[in-house]
Amino acid sequence: MNYKVYDMKGAEAGTIELNDGIFAVPVNPIVIHEAVKQYLANQRQGTQSTLTRTEVRGGGRKPWRQKGTGRARQGSIRAPHWTHGGVALGPKPRSYRITMNKKAKRLALKSAFSSKVAAEEFIVVDSLAFDAPKTKKMVEVLAALNAAGKKALIVVDAKSDANDIVISSARNIEGVKTLYVNTLNVYDIIKHDVLIMTKDAVNKTEEVYA
Repeated sequence: MNYKVYDMKGAEAGTIELNDGIFAVPVNPIVIHEAVKQYLANQRQGTQSTLTRTEVRGGGRKPWRQKGTGRARQGSIRAPHWTHGGVALGPKPRSYRITMNKKAKRLALKSAFSSKVAAEEFIVVDSLAFDAPKTKKMVEVLAALNAAGKKALIVVDAKSDANDIVISSARNIEGVKTLYVNTLNVYDIIKHDVLIMTKDAVNKTEEVYA
């Protein structure tokens, strides 16, 4: 599939041949949902913890004798029904991790790419390069690409000094996120209104997922 490539000023700078096996597959919403669910579950730390009746300080002594007071029998002032007592059946540290088959994961990513291409929410840029980190320059680039005011995901090929400058330039813009190809995920692609990739990032993606 031939796709238009733009420069940083928003002018056409030729075309690129996109791999149909990545950018033009039938969109599978079920597998996309599974991938998003897995991503969000795996972000959870699972460190929440409450104190049970055995962990709350105090309560070792029986508050009053078993019989003869007219009151209901009690064994501890830290039982769950007491004020300042322990929590019954409260959350404890646990893992929320979900696994997903590698093939399904790759299909979800390809479906996410294809959905962006089909919705015309995919922009390929010839290159992104700045002399120094400048938020203003990145805002101008986004405006030229008709992505100003939108939630935009910018994808660059790999870690380098030039790409670090690009990431720094986009860091303070609300709704804009930058990723390397090796950190791409379905959730971020679907979440953002527009997906912007450099030519090098597209080529690297095709190397990995073709």
